[in-house]
Amino acid sequence: MEINKIIEIIGTGLNLAFLVLVIRENIWCWLFGILGSLVSICLFVETKLYSESILYSYYVIMGVYGWRKWSSKSKDNPIRVSEVSFTVHGGWIILSTSLAIALGWFFSNHTDANNPYFDAFTTVFAFLATYFEAIKLRSAWFYWIAINGFSIWLYFERGLEIYSGLMLIYFILSFVGLLKWQKSYIKYKTELL
Repeated sequence: MEINKIIEIIGTGLNLAFLVLVIRENIWCWLFGILGSLVSICLFVETKLYSESILYSYYVIMGVYGWRKWSSKSKDNPIRVSEVSFTVHGGWIILSTSLAIALGWFFSNHTDANNPYFDAFTTVFAFLATYFEAIKLRSAWFYWIAINGFSIWLYFERGLEIYSGLMLIYFILSFVGLLKWQKSYIKYKTELL
């Protein structure tokens, strides 16, 4: 078995463990996310998905941030699933779209990147969704549904069939995550009344 396939299998297992644990709001998700991201960085550099390698570097940083954020609250006052307005999301979407176009242009004109604009869009919006996940915004899952759905094709097109399959599982589990976090959000809002 070639080394890239072995790396892909290991990364898939670690990243899948991250997703299952984040859906359950289990702090250990961040450790698996960090390890899975480190493995994935190597794979994406090898397959010339440079925006993805930047993204997974960011995931390592956000893994540390998420761990600290989720552990900074006591058991009596845990971080809760919350939400922001459509106006706030609109601003984030405009900013993220602008950054994605700029990143896509850079990789299109200065590297041998494959699908630089598609890669840039999934990367930039995943930056945003990951931050939303770390601060427990319910809407993070809407972003993940779109990102994971699109990433199925992006990874498959690069010959990363295992990661493409992982994205299919992520896509399905993103709906599960949305439903679970929606319940947590409603429960918290009800407690405030």
